[in-house]
Amino acid sequence: MNLSARISYIKGLAEGLNLDENKDEVKVLNEIIDFLGQLADEVEELEECYDESVDIVDTLNDDLSMLEDVVYGEDDEDLDKFSCSTGCKGCCTSQNDDSSDEADVPMYEVTCPQCNKKIAVSENQLLTGEVECPDCDAVLEFDLDGIANDEEEQDIKF
Repeated sequence: MNLSARISYIKGLAEGLNLDENKDEVKVLNEIIDFLGQLADEVEELEECYDESVDIVDTLNDDLSMLEDVVYGEDDEDLDKFSCSTGCKGCCTSQNDDSSDEADVPMYEVTCPQCNKKIAVSENQLLTGEVECPDCDAVLEFDLDGIANDEEEQDIKF
């Protein structure tokens, strides 16, 4: 029997006694019964919140466990389920093309003219002509016309 049912039972017993409502003892007894009813409602609400919290913690625990597996290399296939926290496109290992070797792709550091944040940009991204800033979503356009193939003259115009 749950708390609300027990309080209802006690209330029914008290009403069945046909006590004089004008007596102080009966007023106190009725107030105690009403108070117990309110407490029972609060306890049931807390139990519901507790159950929801347990479900959330279980879900977070499962997610954390999967993330630990990915970070510590036990399950690389799960990398695709995560995205970069900065919202970048193409810079994270989970979004890179596996056919290219990351160590061989030159990286450049550019500063966003809108938010002044420094951004790491691969040569492949530069060759596309534009990159979106992960912080402010501004589109950075690159003019690569007139750049010499000689490595000594890598003056990129922004």
